[in-house]
Amino acid sequence: MSAHNAPTRKDFPADFRWGVSTSSFQIEGAGREDGKGESIWDRFCSEPGRIRDGSNALVACDHYHRWPQDLDMAKQLGVNAYRFSIAWPRILPQGRGAVNEAGLAFYDRLVDGMLERGLEPWATLYHWDLPQALQEQGGWLSRDTVGAFLDYTDLVTRRLGGRVKHWITHNEPWCSCMMSYWEGVHAPGGKSLADAIQACHHVLLSHGQAIPVIRKNSAGAQVGITLSLHPITAASGSAEDLAAVLRHDGLRNRWFLDPLFGRGYPADTLALLGDAAPRVEAGDLDTIAAATDFLGVNYYFPETVRHDPADGPMRASLVEKEGVERTGFGWEVSPQGLVDLLTRIQRDYHPAVIQLTENGSTFEDVPTPDGRVHDAERLSYLQRHLAALKRALDAGVPVKGYFAWSLLDNFEWAEGYLRRFGLAHVDYATQRRTLKDSGLWYGRFLNE
Repeated sequence: MSAHNAPTRKDFPADFRWGVSTSSFQIEGAGREDGKGESIWDRFCSEPGRIRDGSNALVACDHYHRWPQDLDMAKQLGVNAYRFSIAWPRILPQGRGAVNEAGLAFYDRLVDGMLERGLEPWATLYHWDLPQALQEQGGWLSRDTVGAFLDYTDLVTRRLGGRVKHWITHNEPWCSCMMSYWEGVHAPGGKSLADAIQACHHVLLSHGQAIPVIRKNSAGAQVGITLSLHPITAASGSAEDLAAVLRHDGLRNRWFLDPLFGRGYPADTLALLGDAAPRVEAGDLDTIAAATDFLGVNYYFPETVRHDPADGPMRASLVEKEGVERTGFGWEVSPQGLVDLLTRIQRDYHPAVIQLTENGSTFEDVPTPDGRVHDAERLSYLQRHLAALKRALDAGVPVKGYFAWSLLDNFEWAEGYLRRFGLAHVDYATQRRTLKDSGLWYGRFLNE
């Protein structure tokens, strides 16, 4: 898309929320500082072979010390909302019990800094960094962790609830459960589908139980959950491949959306899971379906599937389409996929409000000798996805906000520092931040 075809801010509603997203473990650093406890990701990074470049997040972007500079940059961009996450082990080093006042004080400073700069704070309570002490007691496989999450939520929202009015309970349960307990590529590195499904149930249960706690401690708060969702298409028009789409969608999308919107777990997926189905106690599904104020959606790429009788209980495997544009991660670039996903969610679930809480791309960013970062591919990606977002709005989808992922290049989980998603380039040796061309364009878009 050429710049003259890109949307302008005036094409969107005047009260549309524009933001950037970040997460604690990926940017904060200060991994052993001021009483912070060990997280499952600290432990995972210490295990050889887990992180592609052998790195860790003990320093990351050093946001713990450089947050004023980072918030200044967000303000400079012209965003009016800033999504961040809170590090559970920074607040409760053992997961529950003794409180680390220094950790709470950091988030006091951070939230006050947002408000001073006119940035609306959007807090995510759980972005995957479970305290290691809780993992050693079973982690999300244990129902006791639900209670620990409630204690943590109560503590944080009592402290920040007067200033933070937008809360996300969990970021992407697919990643914190399926990729972490089944696919083994995220902490804690498990390889059991049954474990992943049970962990997912406990995460969703903790979401539902946390909602009244947040509302009690943060008067007038808006509360939601963020899901990573994908539009799914068949590799061919065959009946087998079309049936595979339904099965894959059952685990990938409906497994989360159905219970959150009061339908319980999808019966077809439960039947396919068999012995891997979760243990559900009386009242759990009603709790999970607690009313929320918005659904957070993270969109990156569509998925194409084919029938594969050898690929797990869903009997569906992903297919890489040929001849399509891809990011540095190998993900298909599909702005139309965003329209397809958002219109499907609206048609099937009718959420009152959708917030697009993450959208972004990674490419090989190399600064020029004069310090500029000409990331033409990311710039094009951003412009085309904002144009797609406008099409979804025109189709009646109630999207009220867009949060670019991410403000900064950061620690990209199992990829270490090999992937750069930032609107700002980070030189990890010097911690120098440089807005890329995509970030400069986003700033012009927001300030025009």
